[in-house]
Amino acid sequence: MDSRQFRLSVLRFSLLGIFAIYHGFVVGEDVNQTSYLVVNASDGSGWRAPDTLFGLFFEEINHAGAGGLWAELVSNRGFEAGGPNTPSNIDPWSIIGDESSIIVSTDRSSCFDRNKIALKMEVLCSPDGSNTCPTGGVGIYNPGYWGMNIEQGKTYKVVLHVKSLESFEFFVSLASSDGSSILANTNIVGAASDFSNWRKVEVLLEAKGTDHNGRLQLTRTSKGVMWFDQVSAIPTDTYKGHGFRNELTEMLASLKPRFIRFPGGCFVEGEWLRNAFRWKETIGPWEERPGHFGDVWKYWTDDGLGYFEFLQLAEDLGASPVWVFNNGISHNDQVATSTVLPFLQELLDSIEFARGDANSTWGSVRAAMGHPKPFDLKYVALGNEDCGKKNYRGNYLKFYYVLKTAHPDIKIISNCDGSYRQLDHPAHLYDFHVYTSASNMFSMSHKFDGTPRSGPKVFVSEYAVTGKDAGTGSFLAALAEAGFLIGLERNSDVIEMASYAPLFVNANDRRWNPDAIVFDSWRHYGTPSYWMQQFFRESSGATVLNINLKGNSSTSLVASAITWKDGDNNYLRIKIVNFGSNSVSLKISVEGLAPNSVDFTQSKKTVFTSKELMGENSFEEPNKVVPVESLFREAGTDMDVLLAPHSLTSLDLLRQSNTPEIMNIVEDWMYASSV
Repeated sequence: MDSRQFRLSVLRFSLLGIFAIYHGFVVGEDVNQTSYLVVNASDGSGWRAPDTLFGLFFEEINHAGAGGLWAELVSNRGFEAGGPNTPSNIDPWSIIGDESSIIVSTDRSSCFDRNKIALKMEVLCSPDGSNTCPTGGVGIYNPGYWGMNIEQGKTYKVVLHVKSLESFEFFVSLASSDGSSILANTNIVGAASDFSNWRKVEVLLEAKGTDHNGRLQLTRTSKGVMWFDQVSAIPTDTYKGHGFRNELTEMLASLKPRFIRFPGGCFVEGEWLRNAFRWKETIGPWEERPGHFGDVWKYWTDDGLGYFEFLQLAEDLGASPVWVFNNGISHNDQVATSTVLPFLQELLDSIEFARGDANSTWGSVRAAMGHPKPFDLKYVALGNEDCGKKNYRGNYLKFYYVLKTAHPDIKIISNCDGSYRQLDHPAHLYDFHVYTSASNMFSMSHKFDGTPRSGPKVFVSEYAVTGKDAGTGSFLAALAEAGFLIGLERNSDVIEMASYAPLFVNANDRRWNPDAIVFDSWRHYGTPSYWMQQFFRESSGATVLNINLKGNSSTSLVASAITWKDGDNNYLRIKIVNFGSNSVSLKISVEGLAPNSVDFTQSKKTVFTSKELMGENSFEEPNKVVPVESLFREAGTDMDVLLAPHSLTSLDLLRQSNTPEIMNIVEDWMYASSV
């Protein structure tokens, strides 16, 4: 259908709309009940959305990685969280026994140069005599991150480093939360000659029982002194064998993300540069990583989830990595542009680590970690929310021109917002963050309608409804966000990327509300905002169609239409958000499709709504607010759809060839349905 035909269709529906309004006045009907949507689905219409349109943003916040996505069960595995000085705090490690039977302390005897703290355990009791060890022995235990999920039949790999000046026997156990039940157990026997220097010990433990709040124990029943360091416990069934918690990663994969932005967020900056994320400290063998205190969100991370693992996660998800790099600026201190060159070299080294040949200086480090093939890194964000800070522009420009020369294919992302005025510096993309109320978020479905179509593209890297409208993840928030995303989809000629934030929250450490995915040691669920994103899984790389929405209720409606291909099947998806409190009768005309070209036997309608606007999911009711899918028998080129109040509706039309064989099948199905 050409543009003239499309304009005539719009005019036809506009006239119908005027008649419907008149008819409404005559019979007393609610004039806000009817709207008209014309979709131009003719060949060659619309435009291709960026392949990277919708993705993920990960930040180490709310214990999202440590104790969450990263499957390590031991918290403070290297005893470094208490700081580099001794004596230090070993929390959450605790002793089994009392002061008459065991003494634990820290010293700087570790064999690892970058994390020198080790734990010294002195057992004072014996199997017999005046100071007899209690049944089961004495020692230390680690409860993990608010409990370790130990499940019957699963195998856990425990790694620890041990030193002793005398022969010994000790036990490695997985136990119930109070230690009363041993779920898996093995003993380690060693001679002084073998353990007088630090030695790595690895064991596999298969759980004979289940406790979702279990713990790891290191115990002995005989007198003696020994040292422990870098103690790890991790399930063997991680996502693709790369250390990510299966069920949480599968939730990410379900969204079909096209990119993942990492590692923050404010986590990149730090309150002070001394606590900022430094990628070189997070690579190499996990035992040698020093870890660091994330002073923005106020907790320690062992950095088991480091730069390499983020790149691996992106690859595992089939997503483009977006590397957010600190350009010498934190919340409270900054590096002057005249002295920022060492930070620039760090960035260049990080790119060589990701993309360099396996024989290059930093590429060889990556290869030694098991990934000789380069990662596909093509996006770098220079800083996070730093625009307006004194040194940002100068630092940014120095980074930009060097990076553009050294790696011309990398797209560089500025922190400065170019949505309302032209940037005063070059960039491929600019970062846009929005946290606001539900009504404001919905109104922003038109935010980028007037954005200049030339210049840097938009990266909406953080968006969410927050405050009283959001609770800890409300349907109202998700509905408003859906309206916003429809606006991004319809402006995807200028929008290149968008991602919700934050992604994860451990229910035991809610630093920020709301979040997309909630978890604890063993449970998880998606908030309505997570389920809302499912409606946009096929939008990246899809063809966005021209539409026209008319009617008195159109101020409470936003809509979009896309086509995409899944294997041999061609689909047309129409999404409509009704943000109003009234039902709306929507009359849809799809122009450009041949008659009987829609296979209504396989077309679907998905509705996302809630009895309560502030309805939330929970561990007890994880599917309280989720989309409901049904067969859409009314699928065709002309459709009448009733939109529920406060709802998101998706119509998925399967397009087919108009062949006699298919028509016979359709006619037979129609006949059978009518009998």
